[in-house]
Amino acid sequence: MENTSQKKVGQQLINRSVIEIPIDDNLISLRGLSPKRLRFEVEYGLERGTTANSFLFKADNKYQQTKSKKTAILIHPPGATFQEFFIPSLLEFVSPQTTNLLVVVGHVNPNRLVVLRSLAKKFSSLKLITSNAGAKLLRDLWFQEKPSKDQHNKEKTNEIPSIPEIKVIRKEEEIEINQNYRLTLIPAPTARWPGGLIAFENSLGLLMSDKFFGAHLCTTDWAEANALQTEEERRHYFDCLMVPMANQVDALVDKLEELDIKTIAPGHGPAIEGSWRSLINDYRRWSEQQKKSSLKVALLFASAYGNTAAIADALATGISRTGICIESLNCEFTSTNELIEAIKTADGYLIGSPTLGGHAPTPIVSALGTLLAEGDRQKPVGIFGSYGWSGEALDLLESKLRDGGFIFSFDPIKIKFSPDVSTLQTLEQTGTSFGRKLIKAQTIQQRRTQGGVGVTRSDPALIALGRIIGSLCILTTYKGEENEMRSGAMVASWISQASFSPPGITIAIAKDRAVEALLHCGDSFALNILAAGRENKLMKQFLKPFDPGADRFESLDLTLSPAGHPLFLESLAWVEGTVKQRMECGDHWLIYAEINNGKVLDQQGITAVHHRKSGANY
Repeated sequence: MENTSQKKVGQQLINRSVIEIPIDDNLISLRGLSPKRLRFEVEYGLERGTTANSFLFKADNKYQQTKSKKTAILIHPPGATFQEFFIPSLLEFVSPQTTNLLVVVGHVNPNRLVVLRSLAKKFSSLKLITSNAGAKLLRDLWFQEKPSKDQHNKEKTNEIPSIPEIKVIRKEEEIEINQNYRLTLIPAPTARWPGGLIAFENSLGLLMSDKFFGAHLCTTDWAEANALQTEEERRHYFDCLMVPMANQVDALVDKLEELDIKTIAPGHGPAIEGSWRSLINDYRRWSEQQKKSSLKVALLFASAYGNTAAIADALATGISRTGICIESLNCEFTSTNELIEAIKTADGYLIGSPTLGGHAPTPIVSALGTLLAEGDRQKPVGIFGSYGWSGEALDLLESKLRDGGFIFSFDPIKIKFSPDVSTLQTLEQTGTSFGRKLIKAQTIQQRRTQGGVGVTRSDPALIALGRIIGSLCILTTYKGEENEMRSGAMVASWISQASFSPPGITIAIAKDRAVEALLHCGDSFALNILAAGRENKLMKQFLKPFDPGADRFESLDLTLSPAGHPLFLESLAWVEGTVKQRMECGDHWLIYAEINNGKVLDQQGITAVHHRKSGANY
């Protein structure tokens, strides 16, 4: 059983559908499928599509009777993207004339509100179940219209139905659905989703985890075959969304491990059956890596429509690549004491705000006051935000912080509506640059403390390690199409041939390199091998620091490889490869790529190589 929809984006026709996946006698998953990325947000960066997983406990004719109507329970409805075919699919199983509908809302945002409003129009007895923070967000946002570049698509206020009855879950609570099913509802607040609510069905051991443990890839399979099948997608999802909330995520994982879980069914991607415990352990391990950092950035924000939160996610992703710990705080749901503690223990500050009615939200104004009172003027600061028709909130943040003597690490980021793909790439690079500045400042301070001598650099083993030489190359890549195009390049010397059949190479890439985000499994790239005696021009171009968003290929003579990646005419040779595997190695990623094409451009030239004095640096 399937409902389908098509949408034209640019020149591409995107097919979307919803399918029914039976789970138990009276339980089904309604899964929305999108083979293409849906939104311009960092967690969709692998461009492998996505799914939106909802769960429906159908009315039990023998058990559920409330006067003339039965009751069905819908867990985690999708957002507006899937509305046009999700609603018809739901109505095949639930009749508004004969059935009451309870909806468990796992998190609240404007896109999900579109679907909830549609359900409210069809089901006169609709009842929403949400956490305390979720109820507040529902009441605050229900009658608001999300600013849009296309005002013709805006929902008219007079068309919005009355807000349904809301049942608030303040602490863990059990609801009996019928004689077969019992739901345990667990509030799961985080900075990104303060209204988080997780549902656990006890008899099946089914954890419907909404935003946690997800992965963005399009699949019709109910569950993954094994942990390796989706490991890259789940790690990318974690790095983009969970890293800034590591402490909150750890606390939630502790609580969830007490449940008798058999299957985790997240809001995005396939379910996890046999390997769910391994995934929980991965979440712990990934969180621990961030918390080990000696540097921390306090990321303070509020986000009315999700746009400012998307900017915060991109900045946090860039910072996390440098290994710095990020503490993300949603100011609307954070106490003054928590703010003060985060500010006092941070080495840098980021604060972001939307503009609502020409003003900053009250929680941001309060957080700004706390930052002005408690913040260290010697530590760098950055501001960011999204706006619809004006940006007064950002002007307020900038003027108050500059007048307060704070040092800005980058120019204020002011984005109208939502960031696009190119802007997100720039934001990630801005975050990485912010992190590198903090690390550089820490290194300088450590050298002063140690009298200017780097102890590790004199280690005989490291000096010996530096004698291993590598070819000097420029790695280049283009990814995406038309207005979604992203580009990257870097000097590479940690390269080695890894296999004969098929011909393959390994390349080590530092985690804080911007190009790393464009080199996941399935991505392709070109490797320009430099010629000795002619390497200086290209080395000078790609070793200099680039401003976030700058064109790394400006003023260079280029041609393109068969797969469309930049090639330099002065190179000795080039090869083109496709990433097949990735392995995390300390502060680098090691990628293995199979070689698809290549050519020697100068038969008489020799390869430029890199000689190092120490294995402690490049």
